[in-house]
Amino acid sequence: MTELEMIKITKEELHQLIQKKLEKAGLSSIHADTVADTLAFADSRGIHSHGAVRVDYYAERIAKGGTNLAPKFKFNQTGPSVGVFEADNGVGHFAANEALKEAITLAKETGIGVVGVHQMGHSGALAYFVKQAAEQDMIALSVCQSDPMVVPFGGAEPYFGTNPIAFAAPRFGHSPVVFDMATTVQAWGKILDARSRNVDIPDTWAVNGEGNATTNPHEVKALLPIAGPKGYGLMMMVDILSGTLLGLPFGKHVSSMYTDITAGRNLGQLHIVINPSFFTDLEQFKKDINQMVEELHESKPANGFDQVLYPGELSEIIEAKYEKEGIPIVKSIYDYLQSDTIHFDQYNKASAFGEKVQ
Repeated sequence: MTELEMIKITKEELHQLIQKKLEKAGLSSIHADTVADTLAFADSRGIHSHGAVRVDYYAERIAKGGTNLAPKFKFNQTGPSVGVFEADNGVGHFAANEALKEAITLAKETGIGVVGVHQMGHSGALAYFVKQAAEQDMIALSVCQSDPMVVPFGGAEPYFGTNPIAFAAPRFGHSPVVFDMATTVQAWGKILDARSRNVDIPDTWAVNGEGNATTNPHEVKALLPIAGPKGYGLMMMVDILSGTLLGLPFGKHVSSMYTDITAGRNLGQLHIVINPSFFTDLEQFKKDINQMVEELHESKPANGFDQVLYPGELSEIIEAKYEKEGIPIVKSIYDYLQSDTIHFDQYNKASAFGEKVQ
Protein backbone atom coordinates (compact mmCIF):
# COMPACT_ATOMS: atom_id res chain seq x y z
CA MET A 1 0.00 0.00 0.00
CA THR A 2 1.06 3.60 -0.56
CA GLU A 3 1.36 5.68 2.60
CA LEU A 4 -0.77 8.81 2.65
CA GLU A 5 0.44 12.41 2.84
CA MET A 6 1.32 13.63 6.34
CA ILE A 7 1.66 17.10 7.83
CA LYS A 8 3.10 18.26 11.15
CA ILE A 9 1.37 20.53 13.65
CA THR A 10 1.85 21.59 17.26
CA LYS A 11 0.06 19.91 20.13
CA GLU A 12 -1.71 23.19 20.91
CA GLU A 13 -3.09 23.56 17.37
CA LEU A 14 -4.22 19.95 17.36
CA HIS A 15 -6.01 20.44 20.68
CA GLN A 16 -7.80 23.53 19.38
CA LEU A 17 -8.88 21.85 16.13
CA ILE A 18 -10.24 18.79 17.93
CA GLN A 19 -12.07 20.84 20.54
CA LYS A 20 -13.66 23.06 17.89
CA LYS A 21 -14.85 20.03 15.89
CA LEU A 22 -16.37 18.35 18.97
CA GLU A 23 -18.11 21.56 20.02
CA LYS A 24 -19.54 21.87 16.51
CA ALA A 25 -20.93 18.37 16.90
CA GLY A 26 -22.72 19.49 20.07
CA LEU A 27 -20.37 18.70 22.97
CA SER A 28 -20.05 21.33 25.71
CA SER A 29 -16.85 23.35 25.84
CA ILE A 30 -15.70 21.88 29.17
CA HIS A 31 -16.23 18.30 28.00
CA ALA A 32 -14.74 18.96 24.56
CA ASP A 33 -11.64 20.45 26.17
CA THR A 34 -10.95 17.27 28.15
CA VAL A 35 -11.54 15.01 25.14
CA ALA A 36 -9.26 17.18 23.00
CA ASP A 37 -6.60 17.13 25.72
CA THR A 38 -6.76 13.34 25.86
CA LEU A 39 -6.55 12.87 22.09
CA ALA A 40 -3.78 15.44 21.62
CA PHE A 41 -1.89 13.73 24.46
CA ALA A 42 -2.13 10.42 22.61
CA ASP A 43 -0.94 11.82 19.29
CA SER A 44 1.87 13.74 21.02
CA ARG A 45 3.23 10.44 22.38
CA GLY A 46 2.93 8.53 19.12
CA ILE A 47 -0.27 6.72 20.16
CA HIS A 48 -1.99 7.78 16.93
CA SER A 49 -4.55 4.99 17.27
CA HIS A 50 -6.13 6.98 20.12
CA GLY A 51 -5.62 10.47 18.75
CA ALA A 52 -7.14 12.58 15.98
CA VAL A 53 -8.11 9.46 14.02
CA ARG A 54 -10.96 9.05 16.53
CA VAL A 55 -12.51 12.51 16.11
CA ASP A 56 -14.69 11.59 13.15
CA TYR A 57 -16.28 8.75 15.10
CA TYR A 58 -16.69 10.81 18.29
CA ALA A 59 -18.21 13.76 16.43
CA GLU A 60 -20.74 11.63 14.60
CA ARG A 61 -21.72 9.77 17.78
CA ILE A 62 -22.16 13.09 19.60
CA ALA A 63 -24.20 14.57 16.75
CA LYS A 64 -26.46 11.50 16.50
CA GLY A 65 -27.25 11.19 20.21
CA GLY A 66 -24.93 8.32 21.17
CA THR A 67 -23.28 10.52 23.81
CA ASN A 68 -25.33 12.07 26.61
CA LEU A 69 -24.64 15.79 26.28
CA ALA A 70 -26.13 16.62 29.70
CA PRO A 71 -25.13 13.67 31.91
CA LYS A 72 -26.00 13.63 35.60
CA PHE A 73 -22.63 12.72 37.03
CA LYS A 74 -22.60 11.42 40.58
CA PHE A 75 -19.95 9.90 42.84
CA ASN A 76 -21.21 7.36 45.34
CA GLN A 77 -18.61 6.60 48.00
CA THR A 78 -19.45 3.07 49.11
CA GLY A 79 -16.63 2.59 51.62
CA PRO A 80 -13.65 4.38 53.20
CA SER A 81 -11.48 3.85 50.10
CA VAL A 82 -13.92 2.86 47.37
CA GLY A 83 -16.75 4.23 45.30
CA VAL A 84 -18.58 4.25 41.99
CA PHE A 85 -18.73 7.20 39.63
CA GLU A 86 -22.02 7.26 37.69
CA ALA A 87 -21.19 8.53 34.21
CA ASP A 88 -24.74 8.42 32.77
CA ASN A 89 -23.28 7.65 29.31
CA GLY A 90 -21.58 11.02 29.18
CA VAL A 91 -18.37 11.43 27.20
CA GLY A 92 -15.97 8.86 28.61
CA HIS A 93 -12.81 10.98 28.75
CA PHE A 94 -14.40 13.56 31.05
CA ALA A 95 -16.12 10.96 33.25
CA ALA A 96 -12.93 8.94 33.65
CA ASN A 97 -11.02 12.08 34.55
CA GLU A 98 -13.53 13.08 37.22
CA ALA A 99 -13.51 9.55 38.65
CA LEU A 100 -9.72 9.63 38.78
CA LYS A 101 -9.85 12.79 40.89
CA GLU A 102 -12.09 10.99 43.39
CA ALA A 103 -9.70 8.03 43.50
CA ILE A 104 -6.72 10.32 44.12
CA THR A 105 -8.58 12.09 46.95
CA LEU A 106 -9.38 8.75 48.61
CA ALA A 107 -5.78 7.56 48.23
CA LYS A 108 -4.40 10.72 49.81
CA GLU A 109 -6.74 10.24 52.78
CA THR A 110 -6.67 6.46 53.29
CA GLY A 111 -3.69 5.15 51.33
CA ILE A 112 -5.72 3.68 48.49
CA GLY A 113 -8.58 4.75 46.26
CA VAL A 114 -10.53 2.35 44.07
CA VAL A 115 -13.19 3.94 41.88
CA GLY A 116 -15.26 2.27 39.20
CA VAL A 117 -16.80 4.27 36.37
CA HIS A 118 -20.30 3.04 35.57
CA GLN A 119 -21.97 3.47 32.16
CA MET A 120 -19.45 5.62 30.32
CA GLY A 121 -18.43 6.24 26.73
CA HIS A 122 -15.04 5.43 25.21
CA SER A 123 -12.29 7.19 27.19
CA GLY A 124 -9.24 6.99 24.93
CA ALA A 125 -5.68 6.22 26.03
CA LEU A 126 -5.54 5.13 29.68
CA ALA A 127 -1.99 6.49 29.97
CA TYR A 128 -3.52 9.97 30.13
CA PHE A 129 -5.20 9.19 33.45
CA VAL A 130 -2.54 7.18 35.27
CA LYS A 131 0.11 9.77 34.38
CA GLN A 132 -1.92 12.47 36.11
CA ALA A 133 -2.06 10.41 39.30
CA ALA A 134 1.68 9.75 39.21
CA GLU A 135 2.33 13.47 38.82
CA GLN A 136 0.67 13.80 42.24
CA ASP A 137 3.05 11.19 43.73
CA MET A 138 0.56 8.33 43.44
CA ILE A 139 0.87 4.89 41.88
CA ALA A 140 -2.03 4.23 39.51
CA LEU A 141 -3.48 1.26 37.68
CA SER A 142 -6.42 1.66 35.30
CA VAL A 143 -8.31 -0.97 33.30
CA CYS A 144 -11.35 -0.77 31.05
CA GLN A 145 -13.47 -3.05 28.92
CA SER A 146 -14.07 -2.61 25.21
CA ASP A 147 -15.85 -4.06 22.18
CA PRO A 148 -15.85 -7.84 21.71
CA MET A 149 -13.35 -8.06 18.87
CA VAL A 150 -10.68 -10.54 19.99
CA VAL A 151 -10.52 -14.21 19.14
CA PRO A 152 -9.93 -16.07 22.46
CA PHE A 153 -7.05 -18.52 22.63
CA GLY A 154 -8.33 -21.73 21.06
CA GLY A 155 -11.46 -20.04 19.71
CA ALA A 156 -12.70 -19.11 16.26
CA GLU A 157 -14.98 -16.14 17.03
CA PRO A 158 -14.51 -12.94 19.07
CA TYR A 159 -15.59 -12.73 22.71
CA PHE A 160 -13.58 -10.21 24.79
CA GLY A 161 -12.37 -6.74 23.79
CA THR A 162 -8.87 -5.31 23.61
CA ASN A 163 -9.33 -4.59 27.34
CA PRO A 164 -6.31 -2.34 28.07
CA ILE A 165 -4.21 -1.96 31.21
CA ALA A 166 -2.25 1.18 32.17
CA PHE A 167 0.18 1.74 35.04
CA ALA A 168 2.17 4.72 36.28
CA ALA A 169 4.55 5.45 39.14
CA PRO A 170 6.28 8.69 40.20
CA ARG A 171 10.01 9.34 39.86
CA PHE A 172 12.33 11.76 41.63
CA GLY A 173 13.08 14.75 39.40
CA HIS A 174 11.79 13.04 36.25
CA SER A 175 8.55 12.38 34.44
CA PRO A 176 6.64 9.37 35.80
CA VAL A 177 7.12 5.86 34.51
CA VAL A 178 4.02 5.26 32.37
CA PHE A 179 3.06 1.96 30.77
CA ASP A 180 -0.10 1.46 28.70
CA MET A 181 -1.00 -1.67 26.74
CA ALA A 182 -3.89 -3.46 25.12
CA THR A 183 -4.19 -7.14 25.97
CA THR A 184 -4.15 -7.77 22.23
CA VAL A 185 -1.01 -7.72 20.08
CA GLN A 186 -2.25 -4.29 18.98
CA ALA A 187 -5.25 -2.15 19.83
CA TRP A 188 -8.19 -1.85 17.40
CA GLY A 189 -7.24 1.79 17.03
CA LYS A 190 -3.98 0.66 15.42
CA ILE A 191 -6.07 -0.98 12.72
CA LEU A 192 -8.01 2.26 12.25
CA ASP A 193 -4.74 4.20 12.09
CA ALA A 194 -3.38 1.84 9.44
CA ARG A 195 -6.60 2.18 7.45
CA SER A 196 -6.42 5.97 7.62
CA ARG A 197 -2.80 5.90 6.36
CA ASN A 198 -3.45 3.06 3.90
CA VAL A 199 -0.50 0.99 5.12
CA ASP A 200 -0.07 -2.72 5.76
CA ILE A 201 -0.02 -4.26 9.24
CA PRO A 202 2.15 -7.14 10.54
CA ASP A 203 0.59 -10.57 10.04
CA THR A 204 0.72 -11.17 13.82
CA TRP A 205 -1.89 -8.54 14.68
CA ALA A 206 -5.19 -9.79 13.38
CA VAL A 207 -7.22 -12.23 11.30
CA ASN A 208 -9.65 -11.93 8.41
CA GLY A 209 -13.15 -13.33 8.09
CA GLU A 210 -11.80 -16.84 7.56
CA GLY A 211 -9.70 -16.65 10.72
CA ASN A 212 -6.44 -16.41 8.79
CA ALA A 213 -3.66 -13.92 9.45
CA THR A 214 -3.83 -10.78 7.28
CA THR A 215 -1.60 -7.80 6.52
CA ASN A 216 -4.44 -5.77 5.02
CA PRO A 217 -6.08 -3.58 7.72
CA HIS A 218 -9.26 -3.34 5.62
CA GLU A 219 -9.70 -7.13 5.83
CA VAL A 220 -9.42 -7.35 9.62
CA LYS A 221 -12.39 -9.00 11.35
CA ALA A 222 -10.83 -9.88 14.73
CA LEU A 223 -7.66 -9.25 16.74
CA LEU A 224 -5.30 -11.69 18.46
CA PRO A 225 -4.41 -11.73 22.19
CA ILE A 226 -0.84 -11.14 23.32
CA ALA A 227 1.13 -14.24 24.26
CA GLY A 228 -1.72 -16.60 23.48
CA PRO A 229 -3.38 -17.92 26.67
CA LYS A 230 -1.61 -15.36 28.89
CA GLY A 231 -3.07 -12.37 27.07
CA TYR A 232 -6.40 -14.15 26.96
CA GLY A 233 -6.28 -14.48 30.75
CA LEU A 234 -5.41 -10.82 31.21
CA MET A 235 -8.30 -9.62 29.05
CA MET A 236 -10.68 -11.81 31.07
CA MET A 237 -9.33 -10.25 34.28
CA VAL A 238 -9.82 -6.73 32.92
CA ASP A 239 -13.36 -7.52 31.79
CA ILE A 240 -14.27 -8.82 35.25
CA LEU A 241 -12.75 -5.81 37.06
CA SER A 242 -14.23 -3.14 34.81
CA GLY A 243 -17.45 -4.82 33.73
CA THR A 244 -18.82 -7.65 35.86
CA LEU A 245 -17.65 -5.96 39.09
CA LEU A 246 -19.75 -2.93 38.20
CA GLY A 247 -22.82 -4.90 37.15
CA LEU A 248 -22.32 -4.04 33.49
CA PRO A 249 -22.53 -6.13 30.30
CA PHE A 250 -19.47 -8.32 29.86
CA GLY A 251 -17.60 -10.20 27.14
CA LYS A 252 -19.59 -10.54 23.94
CA HIS A 253 -22.51 -8.63 25.51
CA VAL A 254 -20.55 -5.35 25.53
CA SER A 255 -21.99 -2.99 22.92
CA SER A 256 -19.96 -2.32 19.79
CA MET A 257 -18.66 1.16 19.04
CA TYR A 258 -20.08 1.06 15.55
CA THR A 259 -23.30 -0.97 15.44
CA ASP A 260 -25.55 1.83 16.73
CA ILE A 261 -23.95 5.19 17.35
CA THR A 262 -27.27 6.68 18.48
CA ALA A 263 -27.14 4.63 21.73
CA GLY A 264 -24.97 4.95 24.84
CA ARG A 265 -22.00 2.60 25.25
CA ASN A 266 -22.59 1.60 28.93
CA LEU A 267 -18.90 0.81 29.39
CA GLY A 268 -17.00 0.33 32.63
CA GLN A 269 -13.58 1.38 33.88
CA LEU A 270 -11.68 0.92 37.14
CA HIS A 271 -9.05 3.23 38.65
CA ILE A 272 -6.84 1.89 41.44
CA VAL A 273 -4.71 4.60 43.03
CA ILE A 274 -2.14 3.79 45.72
CA ASN A 275 -0.38 6.28 48.00
CA PRO A 276 3.24 5.09 48.37
CA SER A 277 3.73 7.12 51.56
CA PHE A 278 1.38 4.70 53.37
CA PHE A 279 3.78 1.85 52.58
CA THR A 280 7.28 3.31 52.52
CA ASP A 281 9.26 6.55 52.45
CA LEU A 282 7.96 8.44 49.43
CA GLU A 283 11.22 10.11 48.44
CA GLN A 284 13.17 6.87 48.71
CA PHE A 285 10.50 5.10 46.67
CA LYS A 286 10.84 7.67 43.89
CA LYS A 287 14.65 7.41 44.00
CA ASP A 288 14.40 3.63 43.79
CA ILE A 289 12.30 3.98 40.63
CA ASN A 290 15.06 6.23 39.25
CA GLN A 291 17.66 3.60 40.12
CA MET A 292 15.62 0.92 38.36
CA VAL A 293 15.45 3.05 35.20
CA GLU A 294 19.16 3.84 35.34
CA GLU A 295 20.06 0.18 35.74
CA LEU A 296 17.84 -0.75 32.80
CA HIS A 297 19.54 1.92 30.68
CA GLU A 298 22.95 0.54 31.68
CA SER A 299 21.98 -3.04 30.79
CA LYS A 300 23.72 -4.60 27.81
CA PRO A 301 21.46 -4.16 24.76
CA ALA A 302 20.69 -7.03 22.41
CA ASN A 303 21.83 -7.02 18.80
CA GLY A 304 19.92 -4.39 16.86
CA PHE A 305 19.21 -2.22 19.91
CA ASP A 306 21.08 0.87 21.07
CA GLN A 307 19.79 0.88 24.64
CA VAL A 308 17.42 -0.94 26.95
CA LEU A 309 14.38 1.24 27.68
CA TYR A 310 11.83 0.84 30.46
CA PRO A 311 8.35 -0.27 29.33
CA GLY A 312 6.54 2.75 27.90
CA GLU A 313 9.67 4.92 27.56
CA LEU A 314 9.45 5.04 23.79
CA SER A 315 6.32 7.19 24.10
CA GLU A 316 8.27 9.68 26.20
CA ILE A 317 11.05 9.78 23.61
CA ILE A 318 8.52 10.34 20.83
CA GLU A 319 6.86 13.11 22.84
CA ALA A 320 10.17 14.98 23.13
CA LYS A 321 10.79 14.56 19.40
CA TYR A 322 7.32 15.73 18.40
CA GLU A 323 7.59 18.74 20.70
CA LYS A 324 10.53 19.92 18.60
CA GLU A 325 9.44 18.77 15.15
CA GLY A 326 5.64 18.79 15.36
CA ILE A 327 3.09 15.97 15.53
CA PRO A 328 2.58 14.07 12.24
CA ILE A 329 -1.08 13.89 11.23
CA VAL A 330 -2.60 12.36 8.11
CA LYS A 331 -3.44 15.32 5.87
CA SER A 332 -6.97 14.08 5.17
CA ILE A 333 -7.64 14.00 8.93
CA TYR A 334 -6.15 17.49 9.31
CA ASP A 335 -8.35 18.77 6.48
CA TYR A 336 -11.40 17.19 8.14
CA LEU A 337 -10.60 18.89 11.45
CA GLN A 338 -10.42 22.23 9.68
CA SER A 339 -13.63 21.71 7.73
CA ASP A 340 -17.24 22.40 8.71
CA THR A 341 -18.14 18.74 8.13
CA ILE A 342 -19.13 16.49 11.03
CA HIS A 343 -19.15 13.16 9.18
CA PHE A 344 -16.03 12.32 7.20
CA ASP A 345 -15.73 8.50 7.22
CA GLN A 346 -12.01 8.53 6.42
CA TYR A 347 -11.82 4.84 7.29
CA ASN A 348 -14.27 1.98 6.92
CA LYS A 349 -16.43 2.22 10.03
CA ALA A 350 -16.95 -1.41 10.81
CA SER A 351 -16.49 -3.33 14.00
CA ALA A 352 -14.43 -6.48 14.30
CA PHE A 353 -17.48 -8.40 13.07
CA GLY A 354 -17.90 -6.25 9.96
CA GLU A 355 -20.99 -4.55 11.36
CA LYS A 356 -21.77 -1.22 9.73
CA VAL A 357 -22.74 2.02 11.39
CA GLN A 358 -26.49 2.53 11.59
